[in-house]
Amino acid sequence: MEKRMVVSQQDCPARRVPSGQPTIIPAGSFLTINQALGGNYTLTLNGNMVRVDGTDAALIGLESEEITFEDSGDGLVHEKQIRQALKTIFDPELPVNLLDLGLIYGIDIDDKNVIIRMTLTAPTCGMGPVLISDVEYRVAKVPNVESVKVQLIFDPPWHKDMMTDEAQLETGLFF
Repeated sequence: MEKRMVVSQQDCPARRVPSGQPTIIPAGSFLTINQALGGNYTLTLNGNMVRVDGTDAALIGLESEEITFEDSGDGLVHEKQIRQALKTIFDPELPVNLLDLGLIYGIDIDDKNVIIRMTLTAPTCGMGPVLISDVEYRVAKVPNVESVKVQLIFDPPWHKDMMTDEAQLETGLFF
């Protein structure tokens, strides 16, 4: 993707890269788009990298990604919808979602509270905090979810064989 500039139309929620710390991009800010994967945008703002969720893209003058879930009306949190949300989160460096990468080790639902057990491709992955904040942000959009907690675990260590066959083909790791 060729880098291009945009100007934020309104104050926009973002997360700092690589810390994942929430921040606000003020309206009228000049931004450079560094990367657009999975509907999310990695941008440069005043020399600092930030990540904007695709559902907020209209706030920076881009087309927003729609992520909708049908509320079943039963007041329950459904794992299928959590998995649907996780399929929309892509590794910042690979064009593959977290489920197909094999980074999600488990999903626990306790009433309206969700705990996601996940790993990273490497314990030293600098984008870990950003991925965690992406998971918290997107899973919180599932109907009836009141809280999302991510437990980062490294046992067992991630290995390329945990990826789906499709993800291995997409990344050239299938052999």
